[in-house]
Amino acid sequence: MFTGLVETVGEVIEVKPTTAGFRLHVRTDLASELTPGDSLAVNGVCLTVVAADDGGVYADVSPETARVTALGGLQRGSQLNLERPMRADARIGGHFVQGHVDAAGTVDEIRQEGESWWVTIRFPAPLAAYIVRKGSIAVDGISLTVAGVDDKRFDVQIIPYTWQHTNLRSLRVNDPVNLECDILGKYVQRAMEVTAPGRVGKAQ
Repeated sequence: MFTGLVETVGEVIEVKPTTAGFRLHVRTDLASELTPGDSLAVNGVCLTVVAADDGGVYADVSPETARVTALGGLQRGSQLNLERPMRADARIGGHFVQGHVDAAGTVDEIRQEGESWWVTIRFPAPLAAYIVRKGSIAVDGISLTVAGVDDKRFDVQIIPYTWQHTNLRSLRVNDPVNLECDILGKYVQRAMEVTAPGRVGKAQ
């Protein structure tokens, strides 16, 4: 479990194909604090560290993860938002982020307003029920607040600190981004589905 508060931005050193997907080598100053078996959110995707050295960490990406998320398009030099799992005794400054990406969205617009930035993201239709104005959403692992939404796109406003300390500043129009909707909305939607009148075998 994560909070969506990015700790640092790493850089892809190598994307190496394997028989089970590909192995990602990431340069990060968190390397000395990570050991094999640790979880690490990489652009919002929970991956397992398989090795670490002074220069960075290694994590395997399965074909399914590459297909469902935007990780499949990574290349050398790509900037990555990194976050270690939350501690049980720490404050939750963002929102509960599982690291289980729901889908990849697409950056439609990027525009500056004063010192802040607006980013408009197009999302797949199945996510529409879970994206609400003033609600939380994780974009490439960053906990953000939805400022506006319609049936195809949503807007987020990025403050200068977040813009400078995440990979958002490297985004361009048409770039893919990982989206994870708020887990609370998913539970509400599921509860409504299984308790709907007339549903056969509904939950008791």
